[in-house]
Amino acid sequence: MSRAFVKEDDAGEAPIIPPRAALPAGVPNYVRPEGLEKLRAELEELEAERSQAEANRENEADRTRQLTILNGKLSALNSRIASARVIDPLEQSPDEVRFGATVKLRTISGGKPGTIRKFTIVGVDEADVMQGLIAFVAPIAQAITGAKVGQKLKLKLGRVEEEVEVMEIRYS
Repeated sequence: MSRAFVKEDDAGEAPIIPPRAALPAGVPNYVRPEGLEKLRAELEELEAERSQAEANRENEADRTRQLTILNGKLSALNSRIASARVIDPLEQSPDEVRFGATVKLRTISGGKPGTIRKFTIVGVDEADVMQGLIAFVAPIAQAITGAKVGQKLKLKLGRVEEEVEVMEIRYS
Protein backbone atom coordinates (compact mmCIF):
# COMPACT_ATOMS: atom_id res chain seq x y z
CA MET A 1 0.00 0.00 0.00
CA SER A 2 1.22 3.51 -0.82
CA ARG A 3 2.48 5.55 2.16
CA ALA A 4 0.82 8.65 0.68
CA PHE A 5 -2.53 7.77 2.21
CA VAL A 6 -1.37 6.66 5.63
CA LYS A 7 -1.81 9.13 8.49
CA GLU A 8 1.45 9.51 10.31
CA ASP A 9 2.04 11.15 13.65
CA ASP A 10 3.98 14.36 13.06
CA ALA A 11 4.88 14.76 16.73
CA GLY A 12 8.44 13.80 15.86
CA GLU A 13 8.96 16.92 13.74
CA ALA A 14 10.78 19.68 15.52
CA PRO A 15 8.58 22.75 15.97
CA ILE A 16 9.69 26.01 14.40
CA ILE A 17 10.48 28.67 16.97
CA PRO A 18 10.11 32.18 15.50
CA PRO A 19 13.36 34.16 15.81
CA ARG A 20 13.61 37.50 17.61
CA ALA A 21 14.51 40.67 15.73
CA ALA A 22 17.99 40.41 14.24
CA LEU A 23 20.89 41.84 16.24
CA PRO A 24 24.20 41.60 14.36
CA ALA A 25 26.95 39.62 16.09
CA GLY A 26 29.14 41.75 18.33
CA VAL A 27 26.69 44.67 18.40
CA PRO A 28 25.52 45.74 21.88
CA ASN A 29 21.84 45.23 22.59
CA TYR A 30 20.83 48.84 23.27
CA VAL A 31 17.34 49.43 24.64
CA ARG A 32 15.49 52.41 26.06
CA PRO A 33 14.12 52.03 29.62
CA GLU A 34 10.60 51.58 28.22
CA GLY A 35 11.93 48.97 25.79
CA LEU A 36 13.33 46.92 28.67
CA GLU A 37 9.99 47.17 30.46
CA LYS A 38 8.23 45.85 27.34
CA LEU A 39 10.65 42.91 27.20
CA ARG A 40 9.95 42.13 30.87
CA ALA A 41 6.18 42.34 30.26
CA GLU A 42 6.58 39.94 27.32
CA LEU A 43 8.51 37.60 29.62
CA GLU A 44 5.65 37.60 32.15
CA GLU A 45 3.13 36.86 29.38
CA LEU A 46 5.19 33.95 28.04
CA GLU A 47 5.64 32.52 31.53
CA ALA A 48 1.88 32.70 32.09
CA GLU A 49 1.30 30.97 28.74
CA ARG A 50 3.77 28.25 29.72
CA SER A 51 1.97 27.71 33.05
CA GLN A 52 -1.31 27.28 31.19
CA ALA A 53 0.28 24.87 28.71
CA GLU A 54 1.80 22.82 31.52
CA ALA A 55 -1.63 22.50 33.14
CA ASN A 56 -3.26 21.31 29.89
CA ARG A 57 -3.33 17.50 30.00
CA GLU A 58 -5.87 16.90 27.21
CA ASN A 59 -3.55 16.30 24.26
CA GLU A 60 -0.02 15.35 25.27
CA ALA A 61 1.47 15.77 21.77
CA ASP A 62 0.07 19.32 21.39
CA ARG A 63 1.11 20.15 24.95
CA THR A 64 4.69 18.98 24.36
CA ARG A 65 4.90 20.88 21.06
CA GLN A 66 3.51 24.06 22.64
CA LEU A 67 5.89 23.81 25.61
CA THR A 68 8.86 23.31 23.28
CA ILE A 69 7.95 26.48 21.37
CA LEU A 70 7.31 28.49 24.56
CA ASN A 71 10.56 27.31 26.16
CA GLY A 72 12.45 28.28 23.00
CA LYS A 73 10.86 31.74 22.99
CA LEU A 74 11.57 32.15 26.71
CA SER A 75 15.20 31.16 26.23
CA ALA A 76 15.69 33.69 23.41
CA LEU A 77 13.90 36.41 25.38
CA ASN A 78 15.89 35.76 28.57
CA SER A 79 19.08 35.95 26.54
CA ARG A 80 17.98 39.25 25.00
CA ILE A 81 17.06 40.71 28.41
CA ALA A 82 20.37 39.55 29.91
CA SER A 83 22.33 41.25 27.13
CA ALA A 84 20.33 44.51 27.27
CA ARG A 85 22.27 47.75 27.72
CA VAL A 86 19.82 50.39 28.84
CA ILE A 87 20.43 53.84 27.35
CA ASP A 88 18.36 56.67 28.77
CA PRO A 89 17.62 59.07 25.88
CA LEU A 90 17.53 62.02 28.30
CA GLU A 91 21.23 61.43 29.03
CA GLN A 92 22.20 61.75 25.35
CA SER A 93 23.78 64.87 23.89
CA PRO A 94 20.84 67.00 22.67
CA ASP A 95 22.98 68.48 19.87
CA GLU A 96 23.30 65.39 17.71
CA VAL A 97 21.46 62.27 16.62
CA ARG A 98 22.12 59.35 18.94
CA PHE A 99 20.25 56.30 20.22
CA GLY A 100 16.83 57.33 21.54
CA ALA A 101 16.56 60.49 19.42
CA THR A 102 13.35 61.46 17.69
CA VAL A 103 14.48 62.95 14.41
CA LYS A 104 12.69 65.00 11.79
CA LEU A 105 14.24 64.93 8.28
CA ARG A 106 13.21 66.96 5.23
CA THR A 107 13.98 65.68 1.74
CA ILE A 108 15.84 68.31 -0.30
CA SER A 109 16.49 66.39 -3.51
CA GLY A 110 15.92 62.89 -4.86
CA GLY A 111 12.78 61.04 -3.83
CA LYS A 112 10.00 63.57 -3.19
CA PRO A 113 11.46 66.97 -2.27
CA GLY A 114 9.75 68.54 0.71
CA THR A 115 8.80 65.18 2.24
CA ILE A 116 9.12 65.17 6.03
CA ARG A 117 10.07 61.98 7.87
CA LYS A 118 9.88 61.70 11.63
CA PHE A 119 11.05 58.67 13.58
CA THR A 120 12.68 57.57 16.82
CA ILE A 121 15.86 55.48 16.95
CA VAL A 122 15.28 52.51 19.28
CA GLY A 123 16.48 48.99 20.13
CA VAL A 124 15.90 46.10 17.74
CA ASP A 125 13.16 44.59 19.91
CA GLU A 126 11.35 47.95 20.15
CA ALA A 127 11.38 48.68 16.42
CA ASP A 128 8.02 49.13 14.69
CA VAL A 129 8.10 51.06 11.43
CA MET A 130 4.35 51.69 11.52
CA GLN A 131 4.78 53.53 14.82
CA GLY A 132 7.85 55.45 13.63
CA LEU A 133 10.27 53.37 15.71
CA ILE A 134 13.41 52.50 13.74
CA ALA A 135 16.09 50.08 15.01
CA PHE A 136 19.50 51.64 15.62
CA VAL A 137 21.03 49.03 13.28
CA ALA A 138 18.80 50.10 10.35
CA PRO A 139 20.70 51.76 7.50
CA ILE A 140 18.81 55.07 7.83
CA ALA A 141 19.53 55.23 11.59
CA GLN A 142 23.21 54.48 11.04
CA ALA A 143 23.43 57.07 8.24
CA ILE A 144 22.13 59.91 10.41
CA THR A 145 23.81 58.99 13.73
CA GLY A 146 26.06 61.86 14.75
CA ALA A 147 24.26 64.43 12.55
CA LYS A 148 23.30 67.85 13.91
CA VAL A 149 20.31 70.12 13.26
CA GLY A 150 20.68 71.86 9.90
CA GLN A 151 23.15 69.27 8.60
CA LYS A 152 22.55 67.91 5.11
CA LEU A 153 23.14 64.21 4.44
CA LYS A 154 22.97 61.84 1.48
CA LEU A 155 20.83 58.76 2.07
CA LYS A 156 20.74 55.75 -0.24
CA LEU A 157 17.19 54.39 0.08
CA GLY A 158 16.78 51.47 -2.29
CA ARG A 159 17.75 52.64 -5.77
CA VAL A 160 17.14 56.30 -4.95
CA GLU A 161 19.72 58.58 -3.38
CA GLU A 162 18.19 61.44 -1.43
CA GLU A 163 19.66 64.52 0.13
CA VAL A 164 17.97 65.28 3.44
CA GLU A 165 18.30 67.97 6.07
CA VAL A 166 18.04 67.29 9.79
CA MET A 167 15.24 69.61 10.88
CA GLU A 168 14.84 68.61 14.53
CA ILE A 169 16.43 66.36 17.17
CA ARG A 170 14.47 65.67 20.34
CA TYR A 171 14.96 63.34 23.30
CA SER A 172 12.13 62.37 25.62
